[in-house]
Amino acid sequence: MLRDNGAWCRLEAGGAFAVHVGWDQYLYIGSNQPCETALARTRALGLFPERIDASPYDFAPDGAAYVQRPADADFWARLHWTVSAHRAMFLEEVFAVNASRWHRLTRDNIETVRSQLAPRAQLAIWPDLLTDVEKAVAALPDEGLVEIVWEDEDGQIKSTVVDETQFEAVTSQLATARAAGVVSMYAGEDLPLFTAVLPDSDGVLRARWQTEPTPSDRNWAFLKTLRRGQVVTGTVTTIASFGVTFVDIGGFTAMINIPELSWRPFDHPSDVVSVGQEVTAEVLDVDMVRERVPLSLRAVQEDPWPQIAQRIGQVVSGPVTKIVPFGVFVRIEDREDGFQGLVHTSELDESSRDVVEVGDALTVKIIDVDLTRRRIALSHVQAPTSTT
Repeated sequence: MLRDNGAWCRLEAGGAFAVHVGWDQYLYIGSNQPCETALARTRALGLFPERIDASPYDFAPDGAAYVQRPADADFWARLHWTVSAHRAMFLEEVFAVNASRWHRLTRDNIETVRSQLAPRAQLAIWPDLLTDVEKAVAALPDEGLVEIVWEDEDGQIKSTVVDETQFEAVTSQLATARAAGVVSMYAGEDLPLFTAVLPDSDGVLRARWQTEPTPSDRNWAFLKTLRRGQVVTGTVTTIASFGVTFVDIGGFTAMINIPELSWRPFDHPSDVVSVGQEVTAEVLDVDMVRERVPLSLRAVQEDPWPQIAQRIGQVVSGPVTKIVPFGVFVRIEDREDGFQGLVHTSELDESSRDVVEVGDALTVKIIDVDLTRRRIALSHVQAPTSTT
């Protein structure tokens, strides 16, 4: 039945024994153990055993960098999140090469679908079908091999692999379809959102599928190498209008939120970093589900706040940077990104309350440094003034 449908599969036992059912009308049985009795029985049946090094259906990954994604806890968590965000999509279950089943996913049926999957199947997650069936049909190429997937009027998901000689016959079946989609069968043309292979019940991945790596799969493989607290180097690619800075680390785009750019005050991220700049930062978290990696630039820098705390009691002079209803802010360091403290109205000399302006120099005393909330309290009235 598999051969009649152009499908083939492998049955293997730890590299010692293998049965490969091929679409070429041959059955390949191999073993690395002595099997004289089996050979004799084969000849007695009128068959012709041959000594070959390998079956044409042996697993042969494209390169040493090939990585399979297991359908582990991270995969299912990401699937739940994706379905919740997009409401519905499809899981393609490939249980033998060229033989598959399609499942519509909703937030309520993921675990039910999961319990019905064939052992060691290859899984691919695809976007939802087009409800505009005519638009899906219009997407058919002039020629080539495609898989047409549709949902019939009874809600059943069906699929078939056809070429241009069969397009007309298949599209006539879509007249009453609720939704449909077209997937190219040529590698690299249409990629699923992400893929995985079902491990065995003990969590070990024994199925040997040649999966097509999607951008999400490549991200997953890279994210597996990252750990919280790890120091990485990357290049700033974008400074978003909402302030987040994006950094390329090994081909993956991580992000730095505004508070993590610097210990020191700044008006805009461009005051701290620039596009094209190479930066070193610490990994704050690795979110395998949403595929997000927040970084911290300040985590690899010395925290200057403990040194500021040691200055409690000092008297300094600095410019007024901001005036608010409850006081004024004064910069206490002679640098553009110097720390600022608040002189509360109660700590401001009465003669200065109504006349002080931004830019005026004010002599103040550092009376408190709150390391938890990162706040500096200053006093103008407690600062000694010189007399002549």
